[in-house]
This record gives sequence, structure tokens and C-alpha cells, in this order.
Amino acid sequence: MVRTQIYLTQEEQTKLRSLSRRSGQNQSALIREALDGFLARVSATPRTARMQKCRGLWRDRDDSEFQVVRTEIERRLAR
Repeated sequence: MVRTQIYLTQEEQTKLRSLSRRSGQNQSALIREALDGFLARVSATPRTARMQKCRGLWRDRDDSEFQVVRTEIERRLAR
């Protein structure tokens, strides 16, 4: 493990201590658990996957604004 420091508000620290006492887990374990959940949530749908879902959405549109977006999506997906 790598040691890291973070700054918490007084309210966050109070709530974290309380949760630590109630759960029997130390504060570091609770922070790691919360961070793991956050990272799993934001990593679940990478940008490329979201862009692939949009592919073909504006296929039949000729608006120049949509064409710019469509071209950019196609360019990035081609990588």
C-alpha cells in the first residue's frame, strides 16, 4: 500500500469517526472502500464506450452542427 494524506472537513471527520466506531472498521479501510466504489462507478463506462453508443445517432441529419460532432465521434472511434 501507498501512504497518502487527505484533508477532510470537520463534519466529514466527525461522520467518518462515527461510522468507524459503529462498523468496527478503521477509517483508512472505510476511505479505501469509498474510493474503490467511486473508481468502479466512474470507470464502468469509459468515454469510448459512451461514444460507441452514440454512433449512428445522427446518421440522417445534415445540420452542420451535428456533422461536426459526428465527424469527431467517428475520428475518435477510428483510433
